[in-house]
Amino acid sequence: MFEAIHFQYFLGGLISLITITNPPSKIPLFISLTQGMSEERKRQQAKWAFIYAAAIMLVSLVGGNVLLAFFGISYGAMRIAGGLVVAAIGYQMLFGGNTPNKAPIVRRDREDYAFFPIAMPGIAGPGTIAVVIGFSTEIAELSDYIDMTIAFAWTALAIICATATSWFVMRYSDVISNRLGPSGTLVLGKLMGFLLICIGVQFVGSGIRTFIAGS
Repeated sequence: MFEAIHFQYFLGGLISLITITNPPSKIPLFISLTQGMSEERKRQQAKWAFIYAAAIMLVSLVGGNVLLAFFGISYGAMRIAGGLVVAAIGYQMLFGGNTPNKAPIVRRDREDYAFFPIAMPGIAGPGTIAVVIGFSTEIAELSDYIDMTIAFAWTALAIICATATSWFVMRYSDVISNRLGPSGTLVLGKLMGFLLICIGVQFVGSGIRTFIAGS
């Protein structure tokens, strides 16, 4: 049965992931790395970057709790740490000159950049993985197994949709770059930076409440 609270996992996850992956920031990275490639090769790079990034985030969603349990890290501690990381990335985007999750652009002889640096850390960087694991800890606290399963499904769909947004931007990076221009890309980056700070603060607040409740 559809319930609004379940859809919130999709909507909240989609907004958070699109904000932290910052698809417009992938335009200069993708254009620089694929310069000189054929159009077919560029399409292949964008497609496989999407597949790799989505797989990394889905594994983090499903296996995040196992990883935390292995290291003895509480849900509250993870949310606080993840929130601080996300807020720091947002601060860098808002006040710094660099975009997050952007790997140094180094030309190599082989023309395969789909996994590194486009998918990781370009799309699925440390901040993105922290957000996904944060979602995983929230879902794990649901008492009903059916609600937990539905929440995981909605969040997984949000991951796929958010990653598909980055694929779309990379696929049509030349057209989008010409339309937005440097100023438009910069403004979008600043806006997403502010939103990331808000998301990070929300994560920290939620983590503190969970940490206190569990102590």
